[in-house]
Amino acid sequence: MTADERAATEDEAAETRREVVHATGHENVTAEHASTFEVTTDDWLTPAGDCILAVDADRAPADFSEDFRTALQDVDATVRVTLEVDDASVTFEGRGHPDLALTDDRSMVGRTSTHVDDRTIMHAADGAAESVDRDVVDALAAGADVRVVLEVEPAT
Repeated sequence: MTADERAATEDEAAETRREVVHATGHENVTAEHASTFEVTTDDWLTPAGDCILAVDADRAPADFSEDFRTALQDVDATVRVTLEVDDASVTFEGRGHPDLALTDDRSMVGRTSTHVDDRTIMHAADGAAESVDRDVVDALAAGADVRVVLEVEPAT
């Protein structure tokens, strides 16, 4: 992606309360964790990282715009995270929370629980790594490119 394309994507994301992150799969992706999913800026993954769906992300929560971070901190906001992989996608839906610090510079985590920390991008998610379609997991394990689209829908 060129710098102009990235700038256009970022401009569009800011207007629509979206952030777009580019990452890649890894041979150790197993997607077996029952309560979380994660995308990390690290370029490696051990077999123990059973919640990690993608590595080498070009951004982390600390890089998100201030407007987007504020929108995520609305307790009534609906948060959607869509991982686009090849011709398939998986979407998780959860909630925002005022305690989302969004300061981590390495990884973003979606949680089915109500726990929040500096990596949490949503809580009360409707799925976790284990709920990802196995064809998508196979593509991730083969090193597919991943486009992660984060969207915040404010409370109405």
